[in-house]
Amino acid sequence: MSGLDRRRVVEALLAGRGDALVVTGLGSPSYDVHAAGDVPANYYLWGAMGSASLVGLGLAQAQPGKPVLVITGDGEQLMGLGGLATIGIAAPDNLTIVVIDNGHFGETGMQDSHTGLGIALDRVAAACNFAVARTASSQADVDAICAEAGRKAAGPRLFVIKVKAENLPRSLPPRDAVFIKNRFRAHLGLATA
Repeated sequence: MSGLDRRRVVEALLAGRGDALVVTGLGSPSYDVHAAGDVPANYYLWGAMGSASLVGLGLAQAQPGKPVLVITGDGEQLMGLGGLATIGIAAPDNLTIVVIDNGHFGETGMQDSHTGLGIALDRVAAACNFAVARTASSQADVDAICAEAGRKAAGPRLFVIKVKAENLPRSLPPRDAVFIKNRFRAHLGLATA
């Protein structure tokens, strides 16, 4: 089985997160982020397939002084493919999208996804005017992404990280959307009504 260990990749991404705000895509990316440590700066999405990157865009625009890190999967990002064009036009310098790509639709039975059949999300992002768009398939690549992710860039960044196609035990974050929203807002110093 080729590819990196997704949990180790996400742990590495979050180890030096500093004050980064993290938005997770549905399914395994949420489980991975939760397994690495549940903190109020994590915003877990439930029932919003295809929306993680656009939620990240809105957050990056609302909080321009903070780095925003979206951790999502290939299936979720494929559903939100058109959002990459909007993000490219908006060009936030504090938004980094990491696609944990196992080439499969993990939540629905591990069918091959479009990325598993040859679609390159980094090339799509590059065509959408992302400042940085590349694929990582080694630990050295991941280390370079970790070093780069916390810094501002000339515009949005998208990194595709190739991981093993496996079903890991779920580490379930809170599923109460009101609780997640209020905890996140409180972390930002905003009212929680």
